[in-house]
Amino acid sequence: MSKADVLLGLQWGDEGKGKIVDVLTPHYDIIARFQGGPNAGHTLEFNGIKHVLHTIPSGIFHPTAINIVGNGVVIDPVIFKKEVDALIALGVDVKSKLLIAKRAHLILPTHRLLDAASEAAKGKNKIGSTLKGIGPTYMDKTGRNGLRVGDIEAPDFKEKYSQLVEKHKQLLAFHQFEYNLSELEPTWFEAIEFLRQLTFVDSEHYLHQAMSTGKKVLAEGAQGSLLDVDFGSYPFVTSSNTICAGACNGLGIAPNRIGNVIGIFKAYCTRVGSGPFPTELNDTTGEQIRQTGREFGSTTGRARRTGWLDLPALKFAVMVNGVTELMMMKADVLSGFDKIGICTHYEVNGKLIDHLPYDISENFVKPVYTFLEGWNQDLTGMNAQNSLPKALIDYILYIEKAVGVPVSVVSVGPDRSQTIHMQH
Repeated sequence: MSKADVLLGLQWGDEGKGKIVDVLTPHYDIIARFQGGPNAGHTLEFNGIKHVLHTIPSGIFHPTAINIVGNGVVIDPVIFKKEVDALIALGVDVKSKLLIAKRAHLILPTHRLLDAASEAAKGKNKIGSTLKGIGPTYMDKTGRNGLRVGDIEAPDFKEKYSQLVEKHKQLLAFHQFEYNLSELEPTWFEAIEFLRQLTFVDSEHYLHQAMSTGKKVLAEGAQGSLLDVDFGSYPFVTSSNTICAGACNGLGIAPNRIGNVIGIFKAYCTRVGSGPFPTELNDTTGEQIRQTGREFGSTTGRARRTGWLDLPALKFAVMVNGVTELMMMKADVLSGFDKIGICTHYEVNGKLIDHLPYDISENFVKPVYTFLEGWNQDLTGMNAQNSLPKALIDYILYIEKAVGVPVSVVSVGPDRSQTIHMQH
């Protein structure tokens, strides 16, 4: 029986997971998303065309791979339909390559309204939600009120929908939030009818059967480890488990069936929305990274906050995920800096620590930096390890030594061809 490999982000999301899944897909039979919803924005670039996926796994562009939306994912039928329509327009055979877990939860129009009402009520303490209704949907899931994909096939689906909407209306009245549900519902039900044309599966049985016959599975995570609802910078987190353990819950794969754990990280750090960010650069250096790296959210368009690489945070993510190999993205963005900073420790109450504490807010931790030599070479045309500048190799070796896990891939541009496989 084969094992499932897991690919996930080790920072605050936006690490470049979509590109790497696209690069790795030829080696796998099945790509399965295990958590999150349309708050994800996985960007793939090839043949000069940029594609952004929100719910559908990033293996959809390959002719042979089956793509599964797992039970841990929450699905907005309207966004999902738009995504499928766009893929069909590109000639992708979506219907034969895409399966949806019956246990995955549905995002209702009222979930989106509740998200907006909740964020508005928080005022200046808002958490930076993407307002896609994801938090309220996961709340209904854990509150045992949710509506699932499998319910679409039930004869009393409309009744179940109405019961949940009535509950939501009471909450919206509490928030004194104005809305017009009749404007939103027709499009949603139209998308539900569209979903009926796709294939729903018991994904846990499907994956078990596939792995028992030797099929290779790659579990694709969304967001990043530092946004995990349990281990992230709470409450500025997402509503699901983004770490490796989430692949077991989100797909029905047993822990002893997990194989390699591939951790994706940027050569620097970014964060979208509110929340602590110890190495944030609110200066010209931070702005240069933002502009060079085109650091604007693929889902929201919001400018991302930028900063130097944070080793205590990276080591923490490697630890809680059991990462077996690292892949470093956007090395090309750091070209041109004389010195490149790496946060090696935090100063907490006058003491140096090299791990991630419970509280990483700026009034509790102060980052301590080491500066390494930068490089001026343009990396975007390089295609082999021996062409990379020595300063970049030194930077990679420094990270590997600190974290204790090898870097197997270095990305030097957004295109799938701009990917260098490292030899050790």
